[in-house]
Amino acid sequence: MDAYEYGELLKTLTIKMENIKNIVKPDILEARLAEIEQMQQDQNFWNDASYAGKISQEKTKTVRVLATYTNALDAVTDANEYFELSKAEEDTETLEMLYEDANSLQESTNALEVQMMLNGEQDGANAIVSIHPGAGGTESQDWANMLYRMYLRWAERRGFKVEVLDYQPAEEAGIKDVSFMIKGENAYGYLKVENGIHRLVRISPFDSNAKRHTSFSSVMVSPEIDDDINIVIEDKDIRIDSYRASGAGGQHVNTTDSAIRITHIPTNVIVQCQNDRSQHKNKASALKMLKSRLFEYEMAKKQATIDGIEKSENGWGHQIRSYVLQPYQQVKDTRSNQPFTNVDAILDGDINKLLEGVLIAQAK
Repeated sequence: MDAYEYGELLKTLTIKMENIKNIVKPDILEARLAEIEQMQQDQNFWNDASYAGKISQEKTKTVRVLATYTNALDAVTDANEYFELSKAEEDTETLEMLYEDANSLQESTNALEVQMMLNGEQDGANAIVSIHPGAGGTESQDWANMLYRMYLRWAERRGFKVEVLDYQPAEEAGIKDVSFMIKGENAYGYLKVENGIHRLVRISPFDSNAKRHTSFSSVMVSPEIDDDINIVIEDKDIRIDSYRASGAGGQHVNTTDSAIRITHIPTNVIVQCQNDRSQHKNKASALKMLKSRLFEYEMAKKQATIDGIEKSENGWGHQIRSYVLQPYQQVKDTRSNQPFTNVDAILDGDINKLLEGVLIAQAK
């Protein structure tokens, strides 16, 4: 990078920060923060635990947004000042340091831009994630397990909590199905872009001839629905089956028929839960999952109508992202068209740049 390229980058980031300021409205947020702090000093504020909890969550989010905005603004402002001063004094050492920090500066403003995009009705919600292997037996089941680990590591990196709702191990390797909830701020907002078919190309560890295989797994993400959202599920539209819990996630493994499977007949949406030894608790959790899936189903159907597309199959030609391990290493999303070569890091949960790239691309 030279002085001209860096100067152009700073111009772009300065304009971006001005646009973000118009979205963030820091003066309004600071006023709201002061209002919340005044409310919390009222001795009756905590009498309504549910209301107090929502206001406290709003405060936490507001503080975080303001801090992120202020840090990014300070970084861009300082960079502009140092750049102009270093050019005037022909301080090549400082200029080289600024050039080296250019990517970090751009990433911080991108992260803020993405945070501002996550303003949808459910973006701040927890995310319910289900992973299903496609055709291909052990290969796809192992790939589904690799994706499961990737999301667990991503959640761990962000300090989010994970609750396993249903886990069905495959016989040889990998998983037949898994559903889990990731709990954290904007978990759904980030992970909603993971909805779709994920394709893996690699030399199969299960093939004695060491041939290259292509595997598919589908990922479904829906928001944990707030009780305020009214989704009616009629008894005649669902079929409830109980079965014996098995594998990780079933705390009462192979002793009682505590696991629950609910099929929503009109849409053929199926959810399962075996997280608790109580069948009643599993049923309640499964119904909550079903409401979330139906909410996502309706949102996806509306968007598909707008986009003029049909529901994707779990196979060739329908993937949203490809992960290639051989003959070269690359992860590429069809929506951002942005290639990444740090495949091992991505499979270890380092997917923030990947997610942000898709969110930005979709916003444009």
